[in-house]
Amino acid sequence: MEVILLERISKLGQIGEVVRVKDGFARNFLLPKGKALRATADNKARFESMRTQLEARNLELKSEAQTVAEKLNGKTFIVLRQAAEGGQLYGSVSSRDIAEILTSGGFTVNRSQIELNAPIKTIGMHKLPVALHPEVDVTITINVARNADEAQRQARGEDVTVRREATEQEEAVAVAEEFFEKAPDDQGEGASNAG
Repeated sequence: MEVILLERISKLGQIGEVVRVKDGFARNFLLPKGKALRATADNKARFESMRTQLEARNLELKSEAQTVAEKLNGKTFIVLRQAAEGGQLYGSVSSRDIAEILTSGGFTVNRSQIELNAPIKTIGMHKLPVALHPEVDVTITINVARNADEAQRQARGEDVTVRREATEQEEAVAVAEEFFEKAPDDQGEGASNAG
């Protein structure tokens, strides 16, 4: 189906372009959301009469998005979740969760603007792109941790999952060394008593 774009859509086209899209994409997304019109002669004439209004609205939305982008770009948000020792979450952090966190932080962001391909399922620092406008993108960091102390350690650059495993190994090595140091002494005393 051919449609006339009423706004810039990334990977598709600019305002006013006539593009061919799959019927389902047009019927289920572009047309109901008001992002496009069917490319008929009447709609082309209608679009030309609306063109200046659409371009003005687009510039206004873009400038609003740029002011939000200046405040939001590079920000880090902490998400506390329960997780296993290896860092695997008991659940996940979805785009809906991130949108709620941004909203509680004072930013107006829809979950559709967060470009998260798959839910976050591990603790750590995760960089995510956010499309505030088709022409304005920012990057935020989501710090997923088990508690506030762990979030601070991750923010400093520590890998909390490796650190826990390393300390457990160090403790096991210390216990083993202590055990093996005592064992030869015990055998030596036993040997001298027998002789």
